[in-house]
Amino acid sequence: MYLYKSFIQAKNRHLTLTIIFFYAMISCCFENGSKRQKSFDFFVLKNFEFEGDVMTTRVVTDKQLEKLSRRIHDLFERVRTGGVDFQETLDGLQCLAEKKSETINSHGKDIAMCQKFYQKVFGESQDFSEVRIPEKPEGDWWLIVLVKGMTPEELFQRCREKFGAWKWTNKSLDEIIVSDRTAKDGHYAIWVKANIEADEEFKNLFANQLKAQNHKGITLEERLVLELFYFWRTKKHLDNQNWTLCAGSRYSDGDIPYVSWNDGRMDVYRCYPDSVHDHLRSRRVVS
Repeated sequence: MYLYKSFIQAKNRHLTLTIIFFYAMISCCFENGSKRQKSFDFFVLKNFEFEGDVMTTRVVTDKQLEKLSRRIHDLFERVRTGGVDFQETLDGLQCLAEKKSETINSHGKDIAMCQKFYQKVFGESQDFSEVRIPEKPEGDWWLIVLVKGMTPEELFQRCREKFGAWKWTNKSLDEIIVSDRTAKDGHYAIWVKANIEADEEFKNLFANQLKAQNHKGITLEERLVLELFYFWRTKKHLDNQNWTLCAGSRYSDGDIPYVSWNDGRMDVYRCYPDSVHDHLRSRRVVS
């Protein structure tokens, strides 16, 4: 349907949604009872033009847009029948429409980047339109998406294939790593500070201290994806001077994995949960 094409092409999809909703509300108010619009008038969009650049990267599926269309229609019906306050609905839509387009579209660009990353590095076409994106903190952060089914051993082997990697054990990491977050049941997304070196604010803090502070630290899987992502974008590597403490993961014996770049390869080591060093630092994640 043309509505779906317009949603995909619109530079500001949220504003488009607001315009469509208001059109539907107005048209329904002016039509007679038996002819009342039961769904949105798709023909109105046939001559609707959008100014500015078109979004060339699709981040939503037809299934998602169908669901969105139904939700919008349900909302309209609830407003019409008094189930939802009319003014509150208008105020909410107005707030949505007044958001700056660069803020609205920022996640779309990040999602598109992640999809391109998986296409180029893993040879996989991924659809992240249904992935929940956490609220992005102030400052510079990288969006990282973990794909369903990805495991630490699989990611380590991908790193070894791309640029060389070493691990302290001959065992499969899948057998000995336990992480706070995994992609076992589905894709998930995190924000990681856009730092080449691990977060300085966490130096001289060991894993058990961080855990007591409810610190949400990066997992080994997330750190490996981050290395692949950064290398894909820059052909360079992270943690040339320091070591990322993967505080969100543990080995089966309680030790903590850490990752660094050393002598032309990525190394995966282990340390005690109370190990402290200036160069051993966690990376905070937002999930």
